[in-house]
Amino acid sequence: MITVVLFYVFAALAVASALVVVGQRNPVYSAFGLIVTLCSMAAIFGLLGSPFIAALQVVVYAGAIMVLFLFVLMLLGVKSEDRTSGSTLKAVATALALALGLEMGVVLLGAVRPPTAPFDASTRAVAQVLFSPPYLYAFEATSILILAALVGSIVLARRDA
Repeated sequence: MITVVLFYVFAALAVASALVVVGQRNPVYSAFGLIVTLCSMAAIFGLLGSPFIAALQVVVYAGAIMVLFLFVLMLLGVKSEDRTSGSTLKAVATALALALGLEMGVVLLGAVRPPTAPFDASTRAVAQVLFSPPYLYAFEATSILILAALVGSIVLARRDA
């Protein structure tokens, strides 16, 4: 019973901090919100019985990757976004938010049946799924994308002499 309550607490914290990431105008605060989101996800992985993936989530993503993001933000000296009056953008954002809410409602109403097989979040099961042919190429493409982002941030941060 307590694990179910903790699951919902960490899920709500992850959603709230993800909203902070999207809604915050200061990029440093957004990065800190992303750290809270990643740590909440690690707690959820721990509750699902996968302590190795939870530890990797904290060490690799909330630790190393977010330190890199914060380093690039500090190096570039990114300021807060100016508030502009974009009535068209606000209308589009409101319409998209309503569409997202409708879609979430449809998904939640359709997901009332319990899963047919028990969920296995062990390291072996996740590794077998992740490194199987359907997901292996996406995994490799993600690593190339992260490498390209790293090279791009270095190019942007470089000062021309």
